[in-house]
Amino acid sequence: MHRSLWSDTAVLPQYEKLTGDLKTDVLVIGGGMCGLLCAYYLKQAGVDCTVVEAQRIAGGVTADTTAKVTALHGLIYGDLVKNAGVEAAGKYLYANQQAVEEFARLCKEAECDFQRRTAYTYSLQERRRVEREFSILQRLGANVEMQYESPLPISFAAAVGLPSQGQFHPLKFLSHIVKGLKIYEHTAVTEFLPGYVRYERGKIKAKKVIVATHFPILNKHGMYFLKLYQHRSYVVALEHAQSLDGMYVDASSKGLSFRTYGDMLLLGGGGGRTGKKCGNWVELQQFQKKFYPESRIAYQWATQDCISLDKMPLIGKYSPSTPNLYVATGFNKWGMTSSMVAARVLCDAITGVQNDYADIFAPDRSIWKPQLLVNGVETLTNFVYPTTKRCPHLGCALKWNKQEHSWDCPCHGSRFAPDGTLLNNPANRNKG
Repeated sequence: MHRSLWSDTAVLPQYEKLTGDLKTDVLVIGGGMCGLLCAYYLKQAGVDCTVVEAQRIAGGVTADTTAKVTALHGLIYGDLVKNAGVEAAGKYLYANQQAVEEFARLCKEAECDFQRRTAYTYSLQERRRVEREFSILQRLGANVEMQYESPLPISFAAAVGLPSQGQFHPLKFLSHIVKGLKIYEHTAVTEFLPGYVRYERGKIKAKKVIVATHFPILNKHGMYFLKLYQHRSYVVALEHAQSLDGMYVDASSKGLSFRTYGDMLLLGGGGGRTGKKCGNWVELQQFQKKFYPESRIAYQWATQDCISLDKMPLIGKYSPSTPNLYVATGFNKWGMTSSMVAARVLCDAITGVQNDYADIFAPDRSIWKPQLLVNGVETLTNFVYPTTKRCPHLGCALKWNKQEHSWDCPCHGSRFAPDGTLLNNPANRNKG
């Protein structure tokens, strides 16, 4: 059993199970960073809001993040300008920059080790691509910088940097945010019906519902099983390794990330599509032995990210046919910043406030992207694959993950313990 640095160095309050029926104006399903921020802002707006969490709050991917808060999301801005236009790219930048500043404001009261850092995206070989991203960010109004000399143990061709971003301790932050919120733990929603949802001990009536479950658990609407797949990545926290002033992420999905926390270096990488073979901790351990031979692994853990078709989050109405149902998902590898963006967009939507950025994140935007074909082929292949180990989500074949000792679904990323206990959604029940 692997436990993250964050889980081992913070204590969150515990909440009761819900028993019997409940009535609330807004129900938030999912007690991770996104769901709890949604509830926090709704409470600030005077809205009656309740959070239900299937297990423990912040017990899923929020506890397993590398906790970088930044508007620099790889080399995404060149793609955004090309595929969505300059205006949409600018909105994406400003929405995320505002999220960074809002985190910084809240962290002044939260005692969560928030630190300003320059966020860098580097490329080992593609210098011209990095320089093009730098030029595009300048055009969008960002105060960016270039770096050619690598402070890492590996050299890179170039890196683009966005100053005054942030890093923090996510669970210490949430221990402050949850004060005064109405939360029920160990309360798993099993069915969505008009005006209410069911859970194993009753029903919850709500005027509006936010699904903040990482991967949406309702298949009937929105086609999220086609719009998303999940990517698994790995982290080790090293003692006696290296001190860094910035946060570094490789532009390649197969590359490494670096950030510090106290006297530890957090090294991330080794990832791949959930259910597929990848480098996992072995790759990180090999890197550690080669470049940080005097260091020691103090923690190691893994996380999952929902990857959308166009690498932008899906935030807004769950589908055109469900006007009182909302969703936040597809945060790619930027869950902390995107959670804040989602919370502000959804709070505004529910309270009737115009949000300048809501349109670019609308979940009903076009799904005709190259990744759609990849997702479809992956689902079809694993649906017809002959095996008795099937995912209860949509029936895809499960694959054994020998590093983490789990059954993983390569279609949509559900994961199960050897005894069938659910570890990661979108499945919402244990494997039989």
